[in-house]
Amino acid sequence: MEITGGGLLEVRVTSADVGKRVSVRYVTDSAGGGGRFTDAVGVLTSWDGGVLTITRKSGETVRIPELRLVAGKIVPPAPARRRGPAAGFPELSRAAARAWQPVESEQLGEWTLRAADGFTRRANSVLPSGDPGRPVAEALEAVREWYAGRKLPAYVQTATGAEGTQELLCAELERLGWHREVTAELRIAALAPLADREPGPVEVVLSRTLGEPWLRRYQRFAGGKQEVWRHVLTSGPSVWFASVAGTGEVPAAIGRCVFDGRWAGFMAVEVDPEQRRRGLATAVMAALARQALDEGASAAWLQVESDNGGARALYDGMDFAVHHHYHHYRQPEA
Repeated sequence: MEITGGGLLEVRVTSADVGKRVSVRYVTDSAGGGGRFTDAVGVLTSWDGGVLTITRKSGETVRIPELRLVAGKIVPPAPARRRGPAAGFPELSRAAARAWQPVESEQLGEWTLRAADGFTRRANSVLPSGDPGRPVAEALEAVREWYAGRKLPAYVQTATGAEGTQELLCAELERLGWHREVTAELRIAALAPLADREPGPVEVVLSRTLGEPWLRRYQRFAGGKQEVWRHVLTSGPSVWFASVAGTGEVPAAIGRCVFDGRWAGFMAVEVDPEQRRRGLATAVMAALARQALDEGASAAWLQVESDNGGARALYDGMDFAVHHHYHHYRQPEA
């Protein structure tokens, strides 16, 4: 925090700094009532009515009465990553979008409206990549109308926690009553160490074809229009499906990977609950990683929901580190 020549803490943040990354210290309760100091680091997303709102890397928001500020300063962007490939948010956002393509899309300025008959939020949400070409409130009304015309709820996918992410848009969505329904992490890692992992005693079969056995293991598959989910799962620059045979017609483990330039995106890695802790998920990902290296990829990314502790522990062990968080905001109830 800021220290003046006299040794005093100083607040060097004002309402003019909305949109910048800040670090503040404040009293959590009145000092006379035994309050204590605590710190918050994140993007200053609003300063209205004597209250600051700071959005942390995870997307969590902190509201702080300005009278409780003790110190504060502008801080530079988060330091460069010390492990894993160098990557910017726009590049990763585009790679993730290409790996999970909707059936139809439409532009609203620099926002992309995506729909796939409700099959997954990623394929049925707005991807805001810049200016919608009108005030955000007006753009959101157009979004609601577009999705209502398809008998779908409106979702907006946003990101926090990296240079160029959308903390201000998150704050505006919350102000307008949109509800954050899901938060996930986008993680990245070097590809070669993953490909070098021991394959273990199981055989992983790779295929360009989306087969019926693979779908029987895929938890998100719940019927619906066959052409819709087949389009979403098979779309991408270079798509491969992996499976490990089970005791019956349903595979013991599956995975999907999309190769796109230097990136390999891993999705739909699922294991029979009775077959877990046998290294099947690692075997599936290592086999896909070796195929990705053959196609010229060098870096890996994946997405995992923040409350999925088991999967996060698995990816920690594979040296996947969090690059940023992304969130799906759902329209307010009518």
